[in-house]
Amino acid sequence: MAFTKNDVKLSGDVPKTLLLQKHSDYLASYGLNKDDFEYCMTEHLRMSGIYWTLTAMELMNQSSRMPKEEIIEFITSCQDNESGGISASIGHDPHILYTLSAVQVLAMYDRLDAIDIEGVVRFVTSMQQEDGDKWGEVDTRFSFCAVMTLSLLQQLDAINVTKAVHFVLSCMNFDGGFGSRPGSESHAGLIYCCVGTLSICKRMEALHADELAWWLCERQLPSGGLNGRPEKLPDLCYSWWVMSSLSMLNRIHWVDKDNLEKFILACQDAETGGFSDRPGNITDPFHTLFGLAGLSLLGNTSIKHVNPTYCMPQETIDRLKLEPQKLHI
Repeated sequence: MAFTKNDVKLSGDVPKTLLLQKHSDYLASYGLNKDDFEYCMTEHLRMSGIYWTLTAMELMNQSSRMPKEEIIEFITSCQDNESGGISASIGHDPHILYTLSAVQVLAMYDRLDAIDIEGVVRFVTSMQQEDGDKWGEVDTRFSFCAVMTLSLLQQLDAINVTKAVHFVLSCMNFDGGFGSRPGSESHAGLIYCCVGTLSICKRMEALHADELAWWLCERQLPSGGLNGRPEKLPDLCYSWWVMSSLSMLNRIHWVDKDNLEKFILACQDAETGGFSDRPGNITDPFHTLFGLAGLSLLGNTSIKHVNPTYCMPQETIDRLKLEPQKLHI
């Protein structure tokens, strides 16, 4: 365990049990007021917000509280007829991240027929160049988005998988971790993207598994929380980025699960519902999803089993008959 001055101290009055009904109520009411300042200021990431919210509700078996037909219609309206890509909101430019979020939502709803799948495939494949994205956004996050999108659409062979894997492996560092591009420092979020890419492409054997898992385990602090890189404060979202990677590496037992669970539960707001990045901070759907998903990885049986590669309910992945690779020890 990495001991550092950059940590938080859990007070005695933080939540110690999972407040599922509170979280369901919080997410069901989120964004209902279209004139709300927060709603207006988050238009640029609305599609991902829908994915975070629906996935969290799915994991809690509460997705019936979401306006399904309204969501599907919104996604259809965000697909660009020319490029085939999907945007964060109506009138915005298409982007590979929001294209993935839309495909994930429709996969959970079993409504991939609501979009032009050939258009999405055309958009994603147009992004692959010799060294990355055509807009200059050479980044392992976008490689992961592309690979996962095509995998969910059963169209992974539409890109050069070998080149995609080669780029990801070129971003591996001496510590076994990965950055955003060759030479960039290791970061837990980017490690998830790279391990996830290799899991989907069935190239997990290329990893330095023990070195990577040890680096990930050192992200745990005395509070039980996890940070994304050395000397940073813990953040609830790394309960997903770190633990999902360790799960794919089959080394999730290398962290102190009990202490991590205490930290995750402490990040709940007992009054409003929802999870925040750290105890006492403002809650949001992003951290609420990753708090619930982290607890699922830790074995909480009141939450559906989450797939560590796709961050979607395992039942959805089973229905699609997808088989991401996992290391065995």
